[in-house]
Amino acid sequence: MTTENVAPIVNATLLEEGTLLRLELNQPKGNILTLEMMQALSKELDAQSKNARLRAVILRGAGKHFSFGASVEEHQKEQAPSMLAGFHAMIRKVAAYPVPVIALVEGSCLGGAFELILACHMVFASPTASFGCPEIKLGVFPPVLAAIGAHRLGGPLAERMILTGSTIDAATAESLYARMGQAVESSGGSAANTIAGLAALGGRGAFIGKVRNDQLGAFYEKLHQLTGYQKALPMNTGAEAVETAIKAARKWGY
Repeated sequence: MTTENVAPIVNATLLEEGTLLRLELNQPKGNILTLEMMQALSKELDAQSKNARLRAVILRGAGKHFSFGASVEEHQKEQAPSMLAGFHAMIRKVAAYPVPVIALVEGSCLGGAFELILACHMVFASPTASFGCPEIKLGVFPPVLAAIGAHRLGGPLAERMILTGSTIDAATAESLYARMGQAVESSGGSAANTIAGLAALGGRGAFIGKVRNDQLGAFYEKLHQLTGYQKALPMNTGAEAVETAIKAARKWGY
């Protein structure tokens, strides 16, 4: 009797004598952020949060794309509450992590995945990378983009992306978000130089993480005050749109 080896949904590897943690979303081609993957990512971050040698975390997607975003199927009424709880817990964990979390983005980075990198400290993107939150087309709004988009991207662009579901490329993002648009090379390239410079950060990362979490908490509180308005919006077609999106996702093997 043979035992089949099942690849982990998130690959976690300690590099550079334990100073660098590489986390890879490992469900290509879409690397969909299911609740299972979000919980796995949070678990791996927890496992190294007290590692005194750790200086940075690298987050990337396996294959040609970073991630197509959160699971459309888990947006259904029965699953949405637990999925959203896991999603926001992951976002807060990344934002408040005691060392910088650096996203390396290639290909598509959409929906919840785009919101995830907004919570990261730095982003490096290949020239072919694209970013966006198409949730509004399903009748729902992207909560993290709504909460911190103006802070991270600027008000006009954040509003346009929230209201239209439009995408931006790496060249556009480069002028808006610190360090975006630089090539992600197989050798690490400019990202490696930045990571090497983080060695001097030491224990100050915990303070930075607390400040960022406090800021995120303030944005979330403002968003919470607005959520009542969403219930009054004419979004009655949302359920039908989710069902249509599920069929499309299954058709294309996401």
